[in-house]
Amino acid sequence: MLRYFGFSVFLTVAALVTAVVFGGPAALLAVAVLGVLEVCLSFDNAVVNAKVLRRMSPLWRKLFLYVGIFIAVFGMRLLLPIVLVSVTAGLSIPEVWDLALTDQQAYGENVESAAEAIYTFGGIFLLMIFLNFLFDEDREIHWLSWLERPLAKAGKLPYLAVIIALTVIYVGSQIADPEKYSTVLVSGIAGLFTYLLIGGLNELMEAPEVDDDADDVTATGGSTTRNDVGTATKAVAGAGAAAFLYLEVLDASFSFDGVIGAFAISSDIFIIALGLGIGAFWVRSLTIYMVDKGTLDEYRYLEHGAMWAIGFLAAIMILELRFHISEYVTGLTGLLFIVAAVISSVVESRRERAAEPVRAEERDEVTVGR
Repeated sequence: MLRYFGFSVFLTVAALVTAVVFGGPAALLAVAVLGVLEVCLSFDNAVVNAKVLRRMSPLWRKLFLYVGIFIAVFGMRLLLPIVLVSVTAGLSIPEVWDLALTDQQAYGENVESAAEAIYTFGGIFLLMIFLNFLFDEDREIHWLSWLERPLAKAGKLPYLAVIIALTVIYVGSQIADPEKYSTVLVSGIAGLFTYLLIGGLNELMEAPEVDDDADDVTATGGSTTRNDVGTATKAVAGAGAAAFLYLEVLDASFSFDGVIGAFAISSDIFIIALGLGIGAFWVRSLTIYMVDKGTLDEYRYLEHGAMWAIGFLAAIMILELRFHISEYVTGLTGLLFIVAAVISSVVESRRERAAEPVRAEERDEVTVGR
């Protein structure tokens, strides 16, 4: 456990000590609450990350853990809000940075004014992930089978996920403030375009299958085999890059809700970065742990619970265009989906183990009868 979570524990202690030294007990409490909030909001993110990460090479896994965490903490949770405020408020990035340091209340108000763009982009991106999971005809395991099986059959309709996403974008533009109508439309289309672009890149760069004996260079076909191996190697690298990009955009979509909600706890951007940052580290550690331990295979419905939590989060982000919904509600509901999926997985595994002796006895009876 220390191998997976030791560094996160060290960084958590360092962040809490830093908060006490520079901000006192109030800062300590704020950082701790933000860290827990981030883990609650992004635990399902760790599950989805694990699904993608286990198909990546060890090199790309390390890049995701070390380079990706730098992007997640400083890029998504510190710099991205500044860039968004710069775009929506019509200010330069240095002006926004100065505002964040000198007038944190005004900076927080500007971040909240960009909420419609943030929620719509992230909500549509997450919605597409959820819909494409539901409409996957090839998925053999179903959790809520009474609902998931009919939806998987509905996936035979071409572009159904895109049609639903466009409908949600239009509905979002209608429930939002009329002044934000164009913002919601543009942000929603951008979220949809980003998902389709990354998905297209992923398919384009997907590694072709290579025979197991591809490394054996024969006298008659050695040149061709070498070319096949070289092509496959490039394809693997390209697929790793596309998956890395997908994971970073996914992480950004999950972080939007936490970044905006963080201003209800603190307006200090450094306190926010510390709290959300340690949460992001814990999510990364959980991701690597689940990949190495085969958690998704052990708990067959865990991915399903995470996907339903993502669908719920996407709906919440769209509803935020009109209604305020507490981040604690979002986080706790996501955890409930995860816990329910784990319990269902354990129950199903025990049921199968209990049925194995019965099946074995039936097989023996058939054998004797023959």
